[in-house]
Parts: sequence; structure tokens; C-alpha cells
Amino acid sequence: MRFIAYERNGTRGLAVADQAGRHWGLDDGGAHGRLESALAGGRDGLKDLAAALLKGEPIDPEAVSFLPPLSAPGKIICVGLNYADHTAESSMQQPDYPTLFGRFASSLIGHGAPIVRPTVSEALDYEGELVAVIGRGGRHIPQSAALDHVAGYSIFNDGTIRDYQFRTPQWTIGKNFDSTGAFGPAFVTADELPSGASGLKLETRLNGTVMQKASTSDLIFDVATLVALISVGITLFPGDIIVTGTPSGVGAARKPPLYMKPGDVCEIEIEGLGVLRNPIELEAKDAVRAAA
Repeated sequence: MRFIAYERNGTRGLAVADQAGRHWGLDDGGAHGRLESALAGGRDGLKDLAAALLKGEPIDPEAVSFLPPLSAPGKIICVGLNYADHTAESSMQQPDYPTLFGRFASSLIGHGAPIVRPTVSEALDYEGELVAVIGRGGRHIPQSAALDHVAGYSIFNDGTIRDYQFRTPQWTIGKNFDSTGAFGPAFVTADELPSGASGLKLETRLNGTVMQKASTSDLIFDVATLVALISVGITLFPGDIIVTGTPSGVGAARKPPLYMKPGDVCEIEIEGLGVLRNPIELEAKDAVRAAA
């Protein structure tokens, strides 16, 4: 099952793709939150949601504005340094435990929405990543059962303001500028992909040029390991997401550095999940004045 969240004529909605790839859904405002509720019901909950949406009206993805599949995850847990080649290009020592940091929902945007470069920095970097979506919550989840707690997967562009990221040992500010966390285009249930979403090709393209190319099999801490290790201390709930890390090829590691600028287009493609595409725009002056 493949679900998309969208907005049309000022109303939010949710749609599911049928076997022919056509989308059917509801834009009654309340439909948008149904994915979060369905996740708590497990696979049966998602099946029931899909059945209800298939009774809706046809939805043309080209005629709607995409929203993040989950607009307000309870937790957005990101993983740093989870590909050895990226750790090496970052001139850091490979950790033997996952490097975790948080994102806030206020930074999220959907497929097609602009990633915004703030006026205070020109160091806006891309990071193509696989997202695991928690379906069944829990704590102290054994690794052997961890994938039973993952409902499905999506794509993330962990847009990062590099100079702010490294102003302090904590990465929070550089990872949480508004409109820098692109998420989507779809939520794809786990049964549509290999176990643990392993072995999928990941590619990041900037203006059509390949910047990152890897396989999700290259993750140092795979999805099952991440779920198990995170749940040692943090209770996971349905709708929480884990952003699993980025491979080498980021702009900051290039010589000279190559950062995203207004007018650019960044695409992240993961096999079986689709393409997350976002243009880059400069922060509006009105937004700066409103915040002053």
C-alpha cells in the first residue's frame, strides 16, 4: 500500500494508490490524520484505511500539493554517521553506537515544496536518507522482533545548514531550520519492500547531476538494530519516524564545497519508494521581518 497526504483547494486529504497506480482518496479535512490513527491499528488498520480511501474520488497527484506523509510525528529521530563512507568524508571517527539527534515537525515540508535557504547562511546542504515509520510501539524491543514494529518506509532530505550545525557540539540548530526537512512523497508499507528495506538503491541528484549513490545495505546500523537500540531508553509510538542516515557525497565534503542555492532542484530517489523532488528558494524578506 502506498499513501500520499496532500492539500487541495485549502483542504487536506489522504489518498492510496490502487494496483494500477491510480490514486483514490478523500479531502474532507479529517482524512489527513487518518494515517496516524491507522498506524496504531497495525496492518489491519492500514488495510481498513486503504479500503475506505479506495471508495473515495480519483486524485490526480499532479493537481494537488503534497504534504509530508506524517505532518506531526511524535518523534523524529535522526541518525548521523551511519554510512562508513560519509563518516570518512566528514573526517570523523566511526562511532560504535548510533549517533542520534532530533528534528522538529516545524522543519518538515512535502514533496514539491521549496526547501528554504535562510538569509543567515549560504551553507544549505542535502542529505538523502531512508525513513522507517513505526507502526507498533514499545520499549526494550528485541532486535529479532524489531521489524515487526516498522509499518513502512519513506524518503527524507535532511537539509542541513552546515555552519550552524557545527557552531556547537550539538547539531540541533543546523538540522532544524524551518522548511529544510523534505519528507515523502509517499508512505509505503513494509510488505512492498525487502525485509528492513535492505538492498535498495539510493541516489541524490542536484540539478540532474548525481551527488550521492549508495545502497541501504550499506547502513552500519540497519533498521532493526536502530529500533532495538533506540527503544532501550525511549518508548517508540505509532507514527514516530527514524531517519536512518546519509551516504557520502554531501556538499560540505566536496572541494570546493557545493551547497544548494535558490533556483536549484534536489531529487532523492530510493528504489521502490519513488522520487522526492524539491526546488530551492531563498527565505522571503517578509518572513524575516515577521520574525523580528
